[in-house]
Amino acid sequence: MAKAPSAHPHAPVAVASHHELSKEQLRALFRSMLLQRTVDNRGFQLNRQGKIPFAAGSEGHEAVQAATGMAFQRGKDLLYPYYRDVGLCMACGFPTIEVFYSLFARAKDNGGGRQFPSHLTKRAAGISSFSSIIAGHMTHAVGAAYALKYRNERDRVVICSFGEGSTSEGEWHEALNFAGLHRLPIVFVCENNKWAISTPQEKQMAVQDVAIKAAGYGMQGIIVDGFDPIAVYDAVTTARAQALDGGGPTLIEAKCYRFLSHTTDDDDRTYRSKAEVESHRKDDPVPRFEHWLLEHGVMSAGDVAAMKKDVLREVNECTDAAEAEPYPQASDLYTNVVEGAWEPWQ
Repeated sequence: MAKAPSAHPHAPVAVASHHELSKEQLRALFRSMLLQRTVDNRGFQLNRQGKIPFAAGSEGHEAVQAATGMAFQRGKDLLYPYYRDVGLCMACGFPTIEVFYSLFARAKDNGGGRQFPSHLTKRAAGISSFSSIIAGHMTHAVGAAYALKYRNERDRVVICSFGEGSTSEGEWHEALNFAGLHRLPIVFVCENNKWAISTPQEKQMAVQDVAIKAAGYGMQGIIVDGFDPIAVYDAVTTARAQALDGGGPTLIEAKCYRFLSHTTDDDDRTYRSKAEVESHRKDDPVPRFEHWLLEHGVMSAGDVAAMKKDVLREVNECTDAAEAEPYPQASDLYTNVVEGAWEPWQ
């Protein structure tokens, strides 16, 4: 946790730990983090093998996404994720096999195999479709939060995630302004990995902390260690409770790091050094949390090895099963484009 409380009512503050996690929950957090990293690595491998056209990794974001997903209340809350949030979607209930249907563009994919890889959506799970347009999903998220408030659905909130690069977009400011003005039940989670593709944070904004911007919209800003899943879970759970109580939105900035290239189409060696990336590896959330679990007796070395083996088994099985599925039929090209039986060639 960072930042001591300030005299300003909406200045970024540190959050004390209020929410106890059971050993079962702690193990579930770790498995979610392992699954996210393994799926990420598999996506990059499949791309290099020429089996899928594109993959976007989130190595370094595992703690943020697993913890936010654990705070998300399935069957109640709504998630508006950004394009690096495959792990968050899985943590919120999106099936692993369906991630691979998307990657392989198979007919069983929710988007019919025609959506951009990993641009997931699942209405039954409360997960909105990804947007490749930076911050484009945020106005949708506040619209959904407004609907919850209008309908007096007081046991539900919206969780909206984004990268720090989104804060340069007009939609980001419009969304926060609207949410703050109407005291909407929404939690904004900024996954600050320090790089907006090739643009470092210092060339994107004149402040060190995104959370400080919350004051301009009448909401609280909180900074957490994005490599610490327990800290993130505590912050999101606290913000969710505040939203449920009518306290309005919260902007959480989880500081992490992007260890991989922006996507498989990007070569990060052109804009940052290998030494810089390696300097952040000491904070890698997966081995760091593994060490914490071992140190506190939550898991044994044997437990960790068995869990890693089980995660790899799941990913291998999903990879093989999805790859074996058929592609969409060519005749499906014009379905679900417009309502009705309109045929574009007539």
